[in-house]
Amino acid sequence: MSWIKGFKCTTMIRGLIPWILMTNVMLVLYSLSSPNQLTVRVPQEETCPLSATKSPQKSKALVPQSSKSEECSPKVNVMFMKTHKTASSTILNILFRFGEKHKLRFAFPDGRNDFFYPSPFLCSQVKGYRPGECFNIVCNHMRFNQAEVAKLLPPDAVYITILRDPVDLFESAFHYYHRVVPLTWGIGGENKLAEFLNSPQSFYNPKAFNSFYLKNLLFFDFGFDNNLEANDSQIEKGIQHLAGHFHLVLIAEYFEESLILLKDLLCWSMEDILYFKLNVRKSSFVSRLDPEMRAKALQWNWADWKLYQHFNATFWARVEVYGRERMQRDVRELRRRNAEMKAICIEGKDAVEAQKIQNSRFLPWQPVGEKSILGYNMRQDIDPKFRTICEKMLTPEIQYLSDLGVSLWITRLWGWLTNKIY
Repeated sequence: MSWIKGFKCTTMIRGLIPWILMTNVMLVLYSLSSPNQLTVRVPQEETCPLSATKSPQKSKALVPQSSKSEECSPKVNVMFMKTHKTASSTILNILFRFGEKHKLRFAFPDGRNDFFYPSPFLCSQVKGYRPGECFNIVCNHMRFNQAEVAKLLPPDAVYITILRDPVDLFESAFHYYHRVVPLTWGIGGENKLAEFLNSPQSFYNPKAFNSFYLKNLLFFDFGFDNNLEANDSQIEKGIQHLAGHFHLVLIAEYFEESLILLKDLLCWSMEDILYFKLNVRKSSFVSRLDPEMRAKALQWNWADWKLYQHFNATFWARVEVYGRERMQRDVRELRRRNAEMKAICIEGKDAVEAQKIQNSRFLPWQPVGEKSILGYNMRQDIDPKFRTICEKMLTPEIQYLSDLGVSLWITRLWGWLTNKIY
């Protein structure tokens, strides 16, 4: 029997080798990509002047179809706090298209597709940043640091973000990131998520590598301590801090209503907010939590739940001000326009598995060791006048960033390494 135990032990060790190698590679890549962290920080008062930002030419394309009596001007200075696993990639595509169309200036990272996440954001992480420079749009993943972000944008910038039900977000993050979170590697059983929720403290260490993916991920993304106790007053203080800085918080479960409020706030047109769902998981990879597991996930992510509750309430208060009937009418119009674009652009009108995507341009980034994220095939017989807009609406984040001139050598090296290992 001893040789059987020895064999099992050897097999387990061999199984851990790729994970250990992956962890070390991640640490090396992070250290290679972080020299700008040592840059001297710019004083708070050295912000960009409002007059330095680009404004689009007044044209028919920029005049929104609004029911407001007075004509408004489209807003072009936008900070989008891109949260994880919240349909934020779809919002990103909308911002990319608007910014590119009107030749606005993006603040982009250098070498990768995020601002050195999970480190707190610093202006020095922006490619080519010089003190006092102005940008129109900031929208890549970061750990939010309002004081630093404010240095990049003029005072009239609109701050927006998006939240998702914390239970669904936790489930999504647990499965999407589990291969890069060493804390999950030792969880046994067929249902690792249930095992974790039944005894989270047995598997969780707040100081462990990438542990933030496993608890209050939203609160962490916004720059706060994600390990606060449920009754800690800092949770409410953090929520009020965000309420004082964000002009609109979208809700993923009401995505279309969120876009209508966004259109109204920014004075954009319906054309500007058309979208296809990007970075969506195949349904077979989604765990359906029963009420007991949902309750445990909620308790474990209590700070995120309080955050979500607060901004869900403010969201519906805004819908009331906008008008329920008006909202329903505009949502119907958005759905109609999206359906038209699907018929024009997408082969089969629906997303397909990664293996069935014919053009690598439209292949979305996949979780480590999986092919669970769906993508699209563009119609071959597409009307030439729609080809450009269809390509842009279907293009995933990584490819679109490359189109916009962002160097992604670290991100691409990471993808190549994970493909080789798996």
